Amino acid sequence: MKKVYLDNASTTAMRPEVIQEMTKVMAEDFGNPSSTHSFGRNGKTILELSRKSIAKHLNCSAQEIIFTSGGTEADNWILRSAIEDLKIERIITTKIEHHAVLHTVLVLESEYNIQVDYVNINPDGSIDLTHLSNLLAQDKKTLVSLMHVNNETGTILDLDRVGVICKQYSVLFHSDTVQSVGKTEIDLQQTAVDFIVASAHKFHGPKGVGFAFIRKNSGLQPLIFGGEQEKGLRAGTEAVHQIAGMAKALSLSYENLDHERAYIAELKTYLIEQLERHFPGFRINGKAEDFYNIINIILPFSADKTSMLLFSLDMKGIAVSRGSACQSGSIKPSHVLKEMLSETDLKLPNLRISFSHYNTKEDIDWLIESLKSI
Repeated sequence: MKKVYLDNASTTAMRPEVIQEMTKVMAEDFGNPSSTHSFGRNGKTILELSRKSIAKHLNCSAQEIIFTSGGTEADNWILRSAIEDLKIERIITTKIEHHAVLHTVLVLESEYNIQVDYVNINPDGSIDLTHLSNLLAQDKKTLVSLMHVNNETGTILDLDRVGVICKQYSVLFHSDTVQSVGKTEIDLQQTAVDFIVASAHKFHGPKGVGFAFIRKNSGLQPLIFGGEQEKGLRAGTEAVHQIAGMAKALSLSYENLDHERAYIAELKTYLIEQLERHFPGFRINGKAEDFYNIINIILPFSADKTSMLLFSLDMKGIAVSRGSACQSGSIKPSHVLKEMLSETDLKLPNLRISFSHYNTKEDIDWLIESLKSI
């Protein structure tokens, strides 16, 4: 059976070069990087070269990169420490953030009785920046947390513009950049963001490893206590092989960015053309010009097709995801689409299709044929 993977916003296939790099490190450089003997020093060298490589691609200091288990840990750490250690009194965010941010904010609101304000969302899924400025006019010690690229719709936040707004009001700015690191340029010397996070498995690296960018002198304190690893900010022996794989994956992503971005954008355009031709009633949740590797669509099918759509596509070897998740036999609307769509549209079949450079036009043709048969 033909296999087609179109769920790259969820996770990506590791590049062969990344697997080779990790295998080499596991076989040859197994020393604990905190040990002072030669085995440990070799591990420490790989660790710090990886840190420098990542920092170079993002144009920041290596000292500002802290390794974590992924974006979720990094988001939790930054938000919690901002409240506990930086004495933030208010968080401004949106209701379309990743749950790593949304659920953490809800817990912090309950634990510390902080003020939480949600920025309005425009019908196309973009952030109402006028409303953000109005909220910031209140004089409170504030952290703004807004994701760079929405993981369900691909809606892009203007990081530079929001950074300028936050600087104007002297507030901290955190952005979940899990969907954008490795897929678009981020210059941390030019963008006034205090904290960003990344997960290696989103840019063809291994799962279970990521990093946080913590701007110098932020005052953030550890979430995990123990040894003095990661400048004393994240205790626990570092997974050197995973970190080396992440650094390799990020380097390859940026080395190939121009070519792969153009290729993937062409695939997205081709999909839209085929949808217009075969399903003229389809709609895009968001805008066609949102992030180049994600598209979220409503299909002109009857609502009764919704519950079996993913199963039907999976039976044809196609991996995609849906804005609505089936849980315990009932359809639970996506929290992102709920902010954008009417109750009627929420019940209709929708799909998130996300590409990588491993996809082809033949993959899209098979998706279209499979949807036609459904």
